[in-house]
Amino acid sequence: MIDWKAKVLEAIDEQQDELLELCSRLIQFPSENPEGDSREISAFIINYLKEAGIGTEVHLATDTMLNLVSTLEGKGGTGAGADRKLIFCGHTDVVPAGDRSRWDFDPFCGEIKDGYMLGRGASDMKAGLAGLIFATALLAKLGVPLSGELALLIVPDEETGGHLGVPWVLERGLITGTAAVIAEPSGPQNPTIGQKGSCWFEFTVEGTPGHGSLQPIVGDSAIVKAAKGIEALQRLWDIKADLPEEVKEIIRISQEYVKEREEYGDTAYQVFDHVTVNIGTIQGGTKVNVVADRCTIQVDSRVPFGVDYRTVLERASSLLLEAGIESEVKGFGFQGNANWTSTEEPIVSDLVESISEVSGEDAYGVLQWASSDARHFRTHQIPVLQYGPAELSTIHNFNEKAPVWQIIQSAKVYALTALKYLGVEGGQHN
Repeated sequence: MIDWKAKVLEAIDEQQDELLELCSRLIQFPSENPEGDSREISAFIINYLKEAGIGTEVHLATDTMLNLVSTLEGKGGTGAGADRKLIFCGHTDVVPAGDRSRWDFDPFCGEIKDGYMLGRGASDMKAGLAGLIFATALLAKLGVPLSGELALLIVPDEETGGHLGVPWVLERGLITGTAAVIAEPSGPQNPTIGQKGSCWFEFTVEGTPGHGSLQPIVGDSAIVKAAKGIEALQRLWDIKADLPEEVKEIIRISQEYVKEREEYGDTAYQVFDHVTVNIGTIQGGTKVNVVADRCTIQVDSRVPFGVDYRTVLERASSLLLEAGIESEVKGFGFQGNANWTSTEEPIVSDLVESISEVSGEDAYGVLQWASSDARHFRTHQIPVLQYGPAELSTIHNFNEKAPVWQIIQSAKVYALTALKYLGVEGGQHN
């Protein structure tokens, strides 16, 4: 009887240079979104999987945005995993590198230095994506007889809202599953099993133009009025969250985790049960010496359990009215409520157990204060959690990087999770 767990983990150790090279190559594709063009990186991934004997279905959301589905068929049998289908999910797009003069290295170098993989997307999430691809290809090349089916879903659109990625695929029935793992960045011992909701909205304030030399006597500045609205919207934080009993414990665990492990944890823990408010963009005025006749504000609000995102929109409208601003509050982009996957789901316990086995340390799931594609899987009744390598402070920042040891550990966790969740015919895997 083959000990598949030992064989797979040994193979990852022996082939870790190939894993790191794959990660470097993915980073070297400048797949910034916007504008969004996944053709070159997708072609590379398709070819890599083909060399491992894995075919890929290509589903075009647009001419330049390719969704990839690659599948390892299960062997069936009578084991617990025979009727299961696990989805490994990752996205190829990254946020723009921005001002390259503020980077200490080429943002698309994909180099390793001082134990870190460098480059845009290293943490979010090409290191994790590389781990998923590598683990899937390795299971195929080793001929591991998985009882259940393993599918690799690689999407081109997550960073701008993801409308052409995971939801596009799921809504069309192009992939189904009984569970999913997304390689989004997380703590090395702490996968994220739930996220706050999101409520992005904007409002436009109208003013009366005039000559700038006569302000504030002549003209009615839309920017000045908008500033009053911005101040009023800070009170969205005061919305009371009526926390459901079933999430109180995981919120407590997550708050303690943040206090102990995260930068600014002594204050950041509060966001788990409050509505947050970020004034993301302000666009107003036409010229410095003209009184602004219009100003549009875009707001990123994150919504805790126990608060409906529509309540946030309604309260925002009320606060603007109280500030003397009559403007329609329009939702856009991320819109949805907080969501999570129970710790009792097999995929959660299997992945957490895999982390502990690989690392030799305790592991447990926590909530995330941001949002991700996980919410779409949950909408389709697919239990999901996130786990991936990262230097969390560098995500969406200059000088993004990810620890090499976490890249290797994550690949091992992905492979071991597949063995546990799907089962192996005629071999040991636990």
